[in-house]
Amino acid sequence: MIWLKKKRVLLPVLLSFIAVLFLSSHWMTWLYPIYYKDQIREHASYYEVDPFLVASIIRVETNYKPGKESKRGALGIMQLMPDTANWAMEMAKLPAVTLDDVKHEASANIQLGTWYIKKLHEEMDGNPIAAIAAYNAGPGNVRSWIKKGLWDGSYEDVRNIPIGETRHYVQRVIYYYNQYNDVYDHF
Repeated sequence: MIWLKKKRVLLPVLLSFIAVLFLSSHWMTWLYPIYYKDQIREHASYYEVDPFLVASIIRVETNYKPGKESKRGALGIMQLMPDTANWAMEMAKLPAVTLDDVKHEASANIQLGTWYIKKLHEEMDGNPIAAIAAYNAGPGNVRSWIKKGLWDGSYEDVRNIPIGETRHYVQRVIYYYNQYNDVYDHF
């Protein structure tokens, strides 16, 4: 009899918890958190890049875990290759930033990665999808694919990206970008 009473109490409590969870306006932020918001907001604003795009790239690259180094040698939260990072530090005129900073300090990595996204966006004639692909495969590859007619640079034609890793990368970044835009009212 006590067991039956416990079930009768537990079910309404569980249903109430679920109702509160789903009626709460911010429950989806638990599934799609954005860490380093201040740093992303600061650098995205400075370089005029959509902060949700920066957050989406970070989510796909490292899921917000700083200090990462990939098997290929990409560094930090936004996974910049050392040669790209050195070039970007020189071009962005960031002499105080070192490769060690890029690997271990989220803010330095976000700053450099955001600058690089801006640069790629410009190089890809303002095409954000091509810029995302270039972030993964390099701008030379993306320009070559578009020039040869292998891919038209659009999301609708993403299945024609010749490298599966890059195709999947673009799809994942766009997925998280859309989720962040749906979940968050603003950045």
